[in-house]
Amino acid sequence: MIHYVPETGSTNADLLAALRNGDPVREGDWLVADRQSAGRGRQGRGWHDGHGNFMGSTIVRMQPGQPPAHTLSLLAGVALFETVQSLVAGLRSLMLKWPNDLLAGDAKVAGILLEGAGDAVVIGIGVNLVSEPELPDRKTLALTAFGPAPERDAFAQSLAAHFATELERWRTFGLEPLMRSWNAASMPKGTTVSVHEPDGGKVLGQFDGLEPDGSMRLCLADGGRRVIHAGDVMLVER
Repeated sequence: MIHYVPETGSTNADLLAALRNGDPVREGDWLVADRQSAGRGRQGRGWHDGHGNFMGSTIVRMQPGQPPAHTLSLLAGVALFETVQSLVAGLRSLMLKWPNDLLAGDAKVAGILLEGAGDAVVIGIGVNLVSEPELPDRKTLALTAFGPAPERDAFAQSLAAHFATELERWRTFGLEPLMRSWNAASMPKGTTVSVHEPDGGKVLGQFDGLEPDGSMRLCLADGGRRVIHAGDVMLVER
């Protein structure tokens, strides 16, 4: 079920509060807002809430024997990629950037935010359907650049269906099928990226795919390799 609200601070914050208060929050349900006054992305960034864009959140209950919670970012990315591909004709430049962005060429069109509460993970997704923010540190684009934008409610229904399919596959078959799907949709190997790590360090290298646990592998200029477990990844123009 998809619950639509005209305005809220943040759909992620609403679901986190409900979980912490012990309110019933069903896996598979989505909360989608027309407007957000306090939307946010990774590392505390604000998130643009242009009217007609998609802003929504859902939860996943973690269970024993499941893949690690952080791989839900990859799962959400695959579901998002498949949704946009199915609804926007002729968009050939679409690709996933580790760990949680959807790009059209070198411009961001969507982002994903994971936040935990007890045994649950809240997954928030924002998509520039009709308008994009101006950001000082990265290019952005809305899907209207490629033709008529998907209608928001139809987009929500499609995303919920794709997410449910990927979640069932993740639980049944583990990470291997998800990794294949993510790699098929990802930025090409050899793409030059810079990584701002949580401790403030910066790493420059070429994308070399994913490790079995979903971490990113980089080839460094000195011929070495580096595994990135967390960080803010930016494409580097050559």
